[in-house]
Amino acid sequence: MKKLIAGAILLGASSMAFAQPGCGVGAMVWKGQSGIAPHVLAATTNGIFGNQTFGMTTGTLGCQTNESVQSMAMYMDSNIDKVARDMSRGSGENLETLAVLLGVDESDRGEFSQLLQDNFASIFPDADTTSDQAVDAIVALLEQNERLSKYVA
Repeated sequence: MKKLIAGAILLGASSMAFAQPGCGVGAMVWKGQSGIAPHVLAATTNGIFGNQTFGMTTGTLGCQTNESVQSMAMYMDSNIDKVARDMSRGSGENLETLAVLLGVDESDRGEFSQLLQDNFASIFPDADTTSDQAVDAIVALLEQNERLSKYVA
């Protein structure tokens, strides 16, 4: 029985180690650091203080309240390399998926793709850019665009 419990704890801890901490105090304290240890510490900090749900509800502590932006962020966590490749080309199914997740109308998708391609260097300034950093850059670009800002409002 002890082995079963120890295995369950180890499995849960290893799953948490690879998950992105998202937002909350833990994510803010360990922001910009990569690797397993900072992610575990961020997730643990969020778990101890129980602040992530509060942040998601109120839009504070680095949390986005826009559901479509949250969906895009979750997709970026798992597909950042594919998204970056498609974004650099200005087309592709991963870039199309971002548009769909954000609810970008068909009529605006060309401008959306072009905006992201034109600003690729600011969205991904270096090889160590995290998905959170890329999402923040995308949201900032869209907020500045008169026609596309409605998708992140």
